[in-house]
Amino acid sequence: MGATTRTEIPPGTLYMLILKSLARLGPMHGYGIAQHIGEMSEDVLHVEEGSLYPALQRMLIKGWVKAEWGQSDNNRRARYYRLTPAGRKQLGVEIQEFERVMLAITRVIQPA
Repeated sequence: MGATTRTEIPPGTLYMLILKSLARLGPMHGYGIAQHIGEMSEDVLHVEEGSLYPALQRMLIKGWVKAEWGQSDNNRRARYYRLTPAGRKQLGVEIQEFERVMLAITRVIQPA
């Protein structure tokens, strides 16, 4: 794989990446969240709109984020998402679960 090859987001990590992006930068619109994840991963991870917006909708229902309409930098109407206290708590849960899974994978792939 070359440096510019993008990889799909691993299953079960999209919520964590969205929540962490909002925790780090504050309110953002969906496109900004996707851009931030791409930039922070040095363009390895690519969030598709077909995954991002349904995930944000589920997160709204769960109460992890709130959303309000506003103007984007290029004067377009955009929905801005922000982290709620429940979302901040869930971020901790998501990171803990991710670290648990990564440790398990590491144990499996390490040389004997």
